[in-house]
Amino acid sequence: MIPISGDTATHTDEGPRLVLVATDTSATSAGAERAGVELAARIGAKLIMLSVIDPSRLRLPGGLFHTRVDQVRAERESALARIVEDARLRGVPAQFLIWEGDPGAVTIDAAEAEGADVIVVGSHARGPVGRLLLGSVSSYVVDHSRRPVVVIRPDQRLADVWPIEASGGGAIVSPRAARPSV
Repeated sequence: MIPISGDTATHTDEGPRLVLVATDTSATSAGAERAGVELAARIGAKLIMLSVIDPSRLRLPGGLFHTRVDQVRAERESALARIVEDARLRGVPAQFLIWEGDPGAVTIDAAEAEGADVIVVGSHARGPVGRLLLGSVSSYVVDHSRRPVVVIRPDQRLADVWPIEASGGGAIVSPRAARPSV
């Protein structure tokens, strides 16, 4: 099941035209990356891969950086370039963006700025205590976005949360509207 947030989505009756996938390029985000590429390929949408660098998470307790922002940016650019190339090989017009700031808020800002019709995010599938202690980007995006949000847990595939219609030529139908914990 997927959380859907908001009721002012910008997609048309034909379906989404622009899919934004928020990723930190970690193993946890791999499922969301695959699902976003697959969704865009199946519905003929454009794809934007977004990675948000939070400089505050790169600091040690004394204020020094354990990793520099430019180092993280270079790693993410390399990973995102591979994902975009794979998407393009599947015929999906794709690009990537790297923004800085709070990942949840910046994901929503980027979706607004780019005119995304749906946002795809991964989830660590933490329990309530983990979300309380560590926060949850996916929960924030679901709670604050005005666009539909598809949350992919590490053990899920796109078909688990955005089913393919059995009749009618295998068209993708709307995501299931549910609000489980993310």
